[in-house]
Amino acid sequence: MKPIAVVTGASSGIGEATARSLAQDFTVYCVARRRENLEILAAEIGGVALPCDLTKVDEIAHLGDTVGDHVDLLVNNAGGAFGQEPLATDDLERWDRMYQINVLGTARVTQALLPALRASRGTIVFVTSTAAEAPYEGGGGYCGAKAAERSMAGSLRLELAGEPIRVCEISPGMVFTKEFSLTRFDGDQSRADAVYAGVENPLIAEDIAEAISWIASRPSHVNIDRLVVRPVAQAAHHKVVRSG
Repeated sequence: MKPIAVVTGASSGIGEATARSLAQDFTVYCVARRRENLEILAAEIGGVALPCDLTKVDEIAHLGDTVGDHVDLLVNNAGGAFGQEPLATDDLERWDRMYQINVLGTARVTQALLPALRASRGTIVFVTSTAAEAPYEGGGGYCGAKAAERSMAGSLRLELAGEPIRVCEISPGMVFTKEFSLTRFDGDQSRADAVYAGVENPLIAEDIAEAISWIASRPSHVNIDRLVVRPVAQAAHHKVVRSG
């Protein structure tokens, strides 16, 4: 039997690419809210579609019961950014939503699956963001959420020291996907396009998926504490080379 991997946020973007990448070596439980997307993906990769809203405790409990007693790999990928407005005028309900998904949703899944990961001497990969590296204008909510997720990963690594569980983090920079920026800007295509305008070869979801697969494939004594991945055009979060 193949080992078991659970990938959250698997209905699109980095999560979908990661599920596809892992499917050669794992039976992948594809977790997200959108059932139709998950069922198509699971059928294509021989995985298991597991619809779940990470903000709902009862659905997290169902996830844990469904996956079972052994999990070899958990990829905490579900998240998202909503808005990029200054603190003075931002709608804090957006902040609450970002914390519910990026932080508390990740914590709920990790708690639910930790016994199964312990049983399998498993690996946990947190997908954070270079937004956790430093703040930027309009990023108070998202940067804060991703920084909190990073702190969660670091704290968990310390708490599990001495146990055979690896706690890893991958921090992607500018990744072009169809939905991330479009969702952030409430479907405003022009604002979403402006994020990547003039940027030569931003990362794509498959770049991050490949890196996650590499992290998971390291020997059991090797822990990748944090891997920051950016396109060459992005020297730092605030330094992006654009043509024109």
